[in-house]
Amino acid sequence: MSFTPKTMLLLSLLSPPAWGGGNIKIKHFSQAKRLAREIHQEHPYTIYCHCRYEGQTINLKSCGYQSPHHSKRAQKLEWEHVVPAEAFGQSFPDWKEGSPFCIRKSKKYKGRACAKNNPAFSYIESDLYNIWPEIGELNGLRSNYSMAELSTQKLSPFGKCKVKIENRKFEPMPLAKGRIARTYLYMNQAYPGRGIISEKNRKLFESWDKLNPVDRWECQRAEKIKKIQGNENPILKTRCKPEKTDQ
Repeated sequence: MSFTPKTMLLLSLLSPPAWGGGNIKIKHFSQAKRLAREIHQEHPYTIYCHCRYEGQTINLKSCGYQSPHHSKRAQKLEWEHVVPAEAFGQSFPDWKEGSPFCIRKSKKYKGRACAKNNPAFSYIESDLYNIWPEIGELNGLRSNYSMAELSTQKLSPFGKCKVKIENRKFEPMPLAKGRIARTYLYMNQAYPGRGIISEKNRKLFESWDKLNPVDRWECQRAEKIKKIQGNENPILKTRCKPEKTDQ
């Protein structure tokens, strides 16, 4: 039996992706966000500023966060991709060039909207290890900026949340650096060939990982995700001692 090129492409998109131990169970980001809410119920704090939240509302006073724009989005809980979707999305032709499935009203489109039609992209986008709760405003301001150590001496515009943003670079507070580093290291290992960590940033993340060890919640979270998503996080497996997962 022979198939047209378009049919062959469709069959390849429907096949489960093969990679280095990543997510092959959760198919959609909307599903991942619902699951992430359940996972974080017992630890309702944002990753970058450690703000407490309830439901969809951030308690800004709990972490001393100040909105530089007095934005309503600052009070809204959003789910942040620590490794931005663009970081791995650029490795998909769908994102950069479009595909036969990305046509709307006779016009071709590309970017994230097109990449979402590719199940391989959607599986990566929906990986729970990469999805953390965050202040909506800060999620937007971080955008797809890469992580870095910034030397700027400017006062933080976010009050007691001492994150830094400059020249399309983002430096989180020390309390988040270890978790962020291990998220990048996991994603890079789980999805090889997607350009998730540059050689320049590898040393940065290795340093953050070493200087900011795992805590009890990070290890408990990994166990919860493993039960739901099905794949183990090998980065955290080597760093979480058995006692760290005790209730």
